[in-house]
Order: sequence, then structure tokens, then C-alpha cells
Amino acid sequence: MNITDVRVRKVSKEGKMKAVVSITIDEEFVVHDIKVIEGEKGLFIAMPSRKAADGEYRDIAHPINSATRDRIQSIILEKYQEVQDAEEPQEEVDA
Repeated sequence: MNITDVRVRKVSKEGKMKAVVSITIDEEFVVHDIKVIEGEKGLFIAMPSRKAADGEYRDIAHPINSATRDRIQSIILEKYQEVQDAEEPQEEVDA
């Protein structure tokens, strides 16, 4: 499985959710609504979920094992950081 595209949509309002991401797998399958969230230990991703009848949220798409989840998370967070860095104004250096 190769993640062939990552699209980051930053969230402008204040809060823990920093971005919503879509990934394309093998140029054939897209997963939308992966959230980048600021937690106590740093950024992490939350897979797309739906609220169940009991009020709990359940993932509707997710990796089967933790190694795949870690790989997806690192790719998404790397792309998120690239977007962040590109938006920051560059400071001029006095020579």
C-alpha cells in the first residue's frame, strides 16, 4: 500500500482540531475526513468516524494494525508540517 497523495485543509477556528486531511492510496482509493488533532502529547490523527445510536463515535475507516496506522500518521503529520512551514512568513536576516 502506497499513499500517493495527501491533501491538507487547515481549520481556521481555534481549538484542538488543526486540519482535515484526505489521502489517496495507490492512486485508486481515497479516505476523506482524517483529522489532525493537537493532544497533550503532540499532534495525532483521528480516522473518519460516525456517531452511533448510543452516542459513541466509531471509526468508519481505519488501519487493521498499528504499524500501518503509524505509517499513515507519520506521512500525514509530515505533510501537515510542510503546509505549516510554507505558510509561515520568512524572516529576513540582516547581513
